[in-house]
Amino acid sequence: MTADRGAVGTLLTDLGSMTKPSITGLNLVVTLGAYALADGAWNVGQLLALCGGTLLIVASAGVMNMVLEREGDRLMARTASRPLARGSMGVPVALAFAVAMAFVALPMLAAVNSLVLGLGLFAWFAYVFLYTPLKRVHPVALLVGAVPGAVPPLMGWAAATGTIELPGVLLFAMLVAWQMAHFLAIAIYRKDDYARAGIKTVAAVRGDRVAVIEAVLWTAALLVSSLALVATPVAGWFYGVCAAGLGGGYLLRSLGGFHPDAGVAWARRFFLGSVIYLPLLLMALTLDAALF
Repeated sequence: MTADRGAVGTLLTDLGSMTKPSITGLNLVVTLGAYALADGAWNVGQLLALCGGTLLIVASAGVMNMVLEREGDRLMARTASRPLARGSMGVPVALAFAVAMAFVALPMLAAVNSLVLGLGLFAWFAYVFLYTPLKRVHPVALLVGAVPGAVPPLMGWAAATGTIELPGVLLFAMLVAWQMAHFLAIAIYRKDDYARAGIKTVAAVRGDRVAVIEAVLWTAALLVSSLALVATPVAGWFYGVCAAGLGGGYLLRSLGGFHPDAGVAWARRFFLGSVIYLPLLLMALTLDAALF
């Protein structure tokens, strides 16, 4: 009996880890943030359906990604401990889990509105069937993956308003740019890891210098798109000041990649900067909407 309970506990732990809780949670935060900024009529039933559907469709895509990448995951230090990679879970169990979450998510998203359902389906298919296989073909996969990764704010905006408007598009653009800069940094200091798994990153295919140039350009695009939000009704002067300070500092940090001795040490610092930057920017936007 104790052994059975231990096995069930291990299975539940493995299933939970496969949903990538931190990424799934971030997606929910930006979805709810966009919903709140859209200033639509708050509907508890709609909001619960949006939250549940978003969590499940994102988690399903993450599990499907692990199913398709299990062989490559075994070759990478950062992913070798995943349940499928280490062999603690069978593919049929993981696949059934992913499909079940998707099938539960779809009617929940449809209960919000058809646009939210369409966006959720697009993001799921793009992440699973475009981004995942393309990673071993061409570095453009990073951009292909950043697009579905930035769809949640569009879903939140569409849930509140039934349409897609400029503020939602700018939030989408900000997340695309942030993901690009964030993952370009990872690709530099994890270059050998990705190469072992056959993943075609910019750093591995075109070199660190090109990866740094792209990171700087995407960081500049992030600054521009974040400041553009001030021109819309959802953001005011407080957010603008914070966005300028945070974005300017982040851009300066990206330029450090051009130093001859930058290398892996810079990439790690830039990556950590991205992890700090986004929550602070979202916090500034939240405080601006609540207090000013």
